[in-house]
Amino acid sequence: MTAEWYVLIEEDTLTIENPDGVDVHLHRWMLVGTHHIGQDQAEAVAAAEDAALHYIPGILAGCARPGDEPARHVFLAQDGAWVVLVRQRHRECHIRVTTARLVHSQEEKEAPRKSLKEKFHSLLEEPPPPAKPWTWTPPDKREQV
Repeated sequence: MTAEWYVLIEEDTLTIENPDGVDVHLHRWMLVGTHHIGQDQAEAVAAAEDAALHYIPGILAGCARPGDEPARHVFLAQDGAWVVLVRQRHRECHIRVTTARLVHSQEEKEAPRKSLKEKFHSLLEEPPPPAKPWTWTPPDKREQV
């Protein structure tokens, strides 16, 4: 697989829910953008810097008027990630912009559906064992397992 570079944008998202008549503000950290750049790592780094300097998070974009420019503080972390604090009209949020190289991609596979007969048979059988959680086995111990 050739090196394919991406710019990833994560942001603090906000949803407001109203259980029992009380507004609850739920902040969630989400990956909101995966932008394919190509095979040039330097171009991906330049694109990430541009995103850090110009990307407007959804929380602010929904309230912005034409011509608005939010306050922005852009930090470059030692690992190459851009951490950005954006403020506008008493609202603030933060984003993280990083470059990443795609190292694996796999399409979703769905198992075939069970027939009605198979569903009835499975009711009479014991349930299958639960899936084992992922664990790490160091390379030097893999042969012993």
